[in-house]
Amino acid sequence: MPEVAAALERLAVLPGVPEAIDEAREACTRLRWHPALRRRAAEARAEAGVRAVRASAALAGARLPVDLVRDVARGAADFPPDASGGAALGVLRAHAEAEALAPGWERAPLQVLARLHVVAAAGLIPDDALGRPRLAGEAPGDGADLLRADGSPLPAADPAELPGRLGALADLLAAPAPVPALVVAALAHAEIATLRPFVAANGVVARAVCRALVVARGLDPTGVAVWEAALLAAGPPYPLALAGYAGGTADGVRTWLLLFARAVTDGVAEGLAVADAVVAGRLG
Repeated sequence: MPEVAAALERLAVLPGVPEAIDEAREACTRLRWHPALRRRAAEARAEAGVRAVRASAALAGARLPVDLVRDVARGAADFPPDASGGAALGVLRAHAEAEALAPGWERAPLQVLARLHVVAAAGLIPDDALGRPRLAGEAPGDGADLLRADGSPLPAADPAELPGRLGALADLLAAPAPVPALVVAALAHAEIATLRPFVAANGVVARAVCRALVVARGLDPTGVAVWEAALLAAGPPYPLALAGYAGGTADGVRTWLLLFARAVTDGVAEGLAVADAVVAGRLG
């Protein structure tokens, strides 16, 4: 797929993008050498995962205390038995699934995508809608905050377009190693979030796939950068940048790549705070 690699390389050199990629990469390198990650990496990664789940759940409309997320993750509590709790549980399951993916999962990406959707949306939608693309007449239940520049909602892709678009996503996920990891992860995130191939939990799946790519492709092999928290802190510019990306212009893609690169850099700051807390014994 040399044409796919060439297209991705062109996106990677849009104005300002190389510098943003380098900044994110350098930040992740600093995080990798934190003393906590020499002997207590598992502890730091677990806490970073709690914070990532909390942020991704909040982005999905389930704003819950981080202490509760931590307790549920270690089996000491349950989420509330309501829609918010169900959404948060789906995020927690999707995160765990993404963390457990075996090396080389990108060779069967659509099966992984289906599995992530099953765990993210179980209990939220009918069982026969789990793990499969939307059918004719089915509209996604999320993405209302994806607004175009004129304030109008970004239309969801027609179900008839999904097989071809998902095939293109599979090509993206199989991009060769020289393509910057940040570009592959950011574009996969945006494709899933804006394509909305499922009837629910598309954003949750997008962020889970993105996390798996950020780790597997070596941008943040520690898995301690909490870029999800940075996306939450970004507020409306996050979905607006996604919608701009979906417009297909070079400027729209550039804006999204820059926003995601900044989220990774800021997410490293959150990861460093986690690592510091591990060393100091200050985790909740």
